[in-house]
Amino acid sequence: MWDDLLRRGWPALSEVDIDGWLARASGGVTQRANSVAPLAAPPDVGSAIGAVERFYAGHGLPAIFQLGPSVYPPDLDAELARRGYTFGSPTTVMAAPVETVLSGLRAGRVEVADEPSAEWLDLWWAVDGRGDAAALDVARRILVGGPARYGSVRDAAGVAAVARLALVGEWGGLYCMAVRPGMRRRGLGSVLLRGLLDDAGVTRCWLQVREDNPGAQAFYARTGFTATARYHYRTASDG
Repeated sequence: MWDDLLRRGWPALSEVDIDGWLARASGGVTQRANSVAPLAAPPDVGSAIGAVERFYAGHGLPAIFQLGPSVYPPDLDAELARRGYTFGSPTTVMAAPVETVLSGLRAGRVEVADEPSAEWLDLWWAVDGRGDAAALDVARRILVGGPARYGSVRDAAGVAAVARLALVGEWGGLYCMAVRPGMRRRGLGSVLLRGLLDDAGVTRCWLQVREDNPGAQAFYARTGFTATARYHYRTASDG
């Protein structure tokens, strides 16, 4: 379930099946959209890894595996480590019923749209982006690759905070939470999450938090989220 939700919540621009593994490519913008989801065991692991490495080399990208709740074969992480793939970006997936989350959030004025505005994109990219205008264009194509809601909070200086809620069936996935420097620690994340979940038509929600961000994990835990899954990446040593 989680692998499918994470994949649909942040869809890659292209996906190729390699012996049961799903190789995703999106111009190198974000690890999620440029990594392999090992969803089924290949007939020959060594041959499949070689095919993955050739696929990403053809895109000018390093070979990256996202090792989440479902990994096939189960010892793939150990095999990649043996081959020199580096460990990185350990992440916790947290989930909660929407009703529980809403009861612990602050209310406030949130502008909600079906597509990200230029102002929305500018703030998110300024806080969390990596790359030039071309990379931002790729990122926008990833964002709008599936249904979602885009929330913004404004102050006198303009857009102060933004976030995205991916819509996947009964689930809503929180992405791209970004707050302008100088406006942090003022509860805007709580206001945004409430604004996005209100009338979104979802009953459960999830989000992903890096394990090196205990402050964010603590905030979401207080809001009612609990850890339900984890994933990390393995990147080819020459990548």
